[in-house]
Amino acid sequence: MNISVPATSANLGPGFDSLGLALELRNRVEFHPSKFFSVCIKGEGENNPRLKGNNLFISIFNDHYNRLTKKSQNFKFTFYNSIPMSRGLGSSSAVIVSAIASAHEAAAIRVSKRRILNHALVYESHPDNITPAVMGGFNAATVEKNKVFSQKKHLPDYLKAIVVIPNKQMNTSKSRTVLPKSYSKDNAVYNLSHSALSVAAFFNEDWEMLKLASHDRFHQKARMKTLPELFSVQKVAYESGALMSTLSGSGSTFFNMAYDEDAAMISNKLKQKFPDFIVKTLNFDNNGLIIER
Repeated sequence: MNISVPATSANLGPGFDSLGLALELRNRVEFHPSKFFSVCIKGEGENNPRLKGNNLFISIFNDHYNRLTKKSQNFKFTFYNSIPMSRGLGSSSAVIVSAIASAHEAAAIRVSKRRILNHALVYESHPDNITPAVMGGFNAATVEKNKVFSQKKHLPDYLKAIVVIPNKQMNTSKSRTVLPKSYSKDNAVYNLSHSALSVAAFFNEDWEMLKLASHDRFHQKARMKTLPELFSVQKVAYESGALMSTLSGSGSTFFNMAYDEDAAMISNKLKQKFPDFIVKTLNFDNNGLIIER
């Protein structure tokens, strides 16, 4: 079995816990039945021995496989990880989705992507990352009665993502502690209107509208203050022609969108200004979860 899941960028400014999109940067897992249980990690996390003994994937996989088959079975797992950990690119969502999909495949039970997405909600209560991880593309999502309801937009090839990855991790749960406990009516309306405008801009392919539509008053500034260089990243990106520039999830990565013909120049400017950060130009992913049998 060969199962892969893309990286994701969530929130996208005002779409707190509801908007996200998929990037062509994948974590892949290969597995097969074995006499002995074993885990091999290549790429991100390969030098972290704790991941072999305290592995979220294995825990979720076993929960679902045992529930589906009512038996235990040893497997050999090989993980090929490309998504940076704790950088706001959906690494945990990729683990959750791939574990659930792998367990169903190992049990020879075919399920829809929608079913996998709803199972993932048990482990990740917000749909902004898990939805594009499963579905690919740009997604607006909400949760009602413990189910994810979402709409997907295919992203065109002439757009590129430029992600700036700082050399500092940000823990999602910790980053939530810097957010206000309540919001004013004005700020709530501001984010509602800008989130709605963002969704309309994506679906109508009005990319020039995104610079305005992606303004946020809920979370970005508070989180960016923990790594002030991010304000400069956003400034340089916009001055260089980015269509939108937002904190990716809870950070620390910054997500930028640009036209294909502008991407190299924007990327070079960001590399020059921030030599200690990793800058990657990526395609958008419209496939989401891929299962190769």
